[in-house]
Amino acid sequence: MTQATSTTAPPADIYDEDWLDVGHGHRVYYVQAGNPDGLPIVLLHGGPASGSTPRQRIFYDHRRYRMIQFDQRGCGRSEPTGEIAHNNTAALIGDIERLRQHLAIERWLVSGGSWGSSLGLAYAAAHQAHVSGLLLRGMFLTGRADLEWYFGGAGTIAPQAYQEFIEHIPRRWRRRVLTYIDRSLKGSDVEKATRLTAAWQRYESVLNGADVMPAVIDAGWGSAAARAKYRIQAHYLAQRCFLGQAAMLRAAASLKGIPVALLHGTRDLVCRPVNAWLVHRACAGSRLAWAQGAGHDPYHPAAVALTREATERFAADGNFSRWPGRGSG
Repeated sequence: MTQATSTTAPPADIYDEDWLDVGHGHRVYYVQAGNPDGLPIVLLHGGPASGSTPRQRIFYDHRRYRMIQFDQRGCGRSEPTGEIAHNNTAALIGDIERLRQHLAIERWLVSGGSWGSSLGLAYAAAHQAHVSGLLLRGMFLTGRADLEWYFGGAGTIAPQAYQEFIEHIPRRWRRRVLTYIDRSLKGSDVEKATRLTAAWQRYESVLNGADVMPAVIDAGWGSAAARAKYRIQAHYLAQRCFLGQAAMLRAAASLKGIPVALLHGTRDLVCRPVNAWLVHRACAGSRLAWAQGAGHDPYHPAAVALTREATERFAADGNFSRWPGRGSG
């Protein structure tokens, strides 16, 4: 069953929202919330293509932080929906930097989870002068090992969910699952795309800790919005997110003098806990905390407590040297 959470505080109110034209027909939707004069922080959502939500703002003190969120290309309220042309990691890094310049922010704290942690790390390595710190949860290294785990190894822990998922992949494609999904979701067969999307959603939900067995397509699963999201996600994953593990670890090793906080659930079945350890080892001076008993859910109580403590420490000290506190991770 999904873990209960202690996230009762409402998210900070939005005080500004707009679209930013980033070229090649793409417009990204962004919002600002919290204190306009507070510490700037950009929140990078996962997926790829999951989109931003108000709930992602609950970790940050609205009196201390100026929160900036945006929907990455092709997802959420950004336009055009589901577009994969001119949609890659380099483009997203460019979008983050354009948004920073557009909002006249000199330096900001970069916070992201799952795919957002990958994008945040890649952005920070490319634009170190404009990053005051990094707060990364559920580290995803985008490489072959991560993808083989997600589309294979994790099935040994969730065998029923994996079997129900893999039955939608023809046998001749089972060694190239991602290639098959990517081609299918880019194709014109809507019925096939709907089945694959729903199967992927069910499998992912089980890895995230949700009890969705037996496999029944709930309302919204396999919908047009879901197909658009997973089309982009397959597009990225089939290309190892245009990065790969070696590039991620090089990016981590390049960060000199930037405060870096890493937190990861000890029971994360989506992104391997070893990823956080590898980044921690590569990134000199980084701080690592384990959310005990947490999976990939950012709203598990242990993950919530660690994230909030990290943001409080950074607001007070400008770094994470006093995080995690005794007994907190």
